[in-house]
Amino acid sequence: MTETPYRRAQTAGQDAVRRTVLDAASALLVAEGPQSLTMRRIAGEVGCSTTVLYTMFGGKDGLAEALYREGFARLRQRLVEAVERAGDDPGERLAATGRAYRENALAERSYYGVMFGQAIPGFVPSPEAVADSKRAFEVLDEAVDALRTARPVPGAHTLPVARPAPEDAGLVDPTNLLWATAHGVVSFELAGHYPDEATAAATYRTALTAVSVYLGLR
Repeated sequence: MTETPYRRAQTAGQDAVRRTVLDAASALLVAEGPQSLTMRRIAGEVGCSTTVLYTMFGGKDGLAEALYREGFARLRQRLVEAVERAGDDPGERLAATGRAYRENALAERSYYGVMFGQAIPGFVPSPEAVADSKRAFEVLDEAVDALRTARPVPGAHTLPVARPAPEDAGLVDPTNLLWATAHGVVSFELAGHYPDEATAAATYRTALTAVSVYLGLR
């Protein structure tokens, strides 16, 4: 009997089967575009019947939603593990989430496109999936809150270049600002806008440091 990715995954359980199928689908999405996401094509890649895939996902919309959820689940797991490895220092825990965000984007490029890049035209995640995706950023929220509790600061820096406009005072959420910064720099990197990895990494570190200083987190 021919050994296939599907058969190998079966020995590890249903979760492994699901990950194998989603990894194959996301790889096809990157390599050949959304037109490749047919149940027949994915079944051929992993070595299972289309019936298995329809049972698992219901159809293409269900598959797209599963890719979206899986991407955020992997992001959350990487953030949690980074915080756990960082130890008890709140500053290092927050810095670890920043590093982990970029590491995840580079390691899971195909999922990143589904999560943020509209890689599947017409796909709109369900309200339940969107709500579930926010669990990943709860890790960053907790890291920011822990640092602010441990190192009380009066607020954003008062340098003229860092002072928010009066109408913006109190409207900027620290977690969202950090995430927007990380997401922007990483998206540029994934799109190939930096000459090399060292430049991308340095830009990422500098951008997050600048925003952290602005927020009074450094």
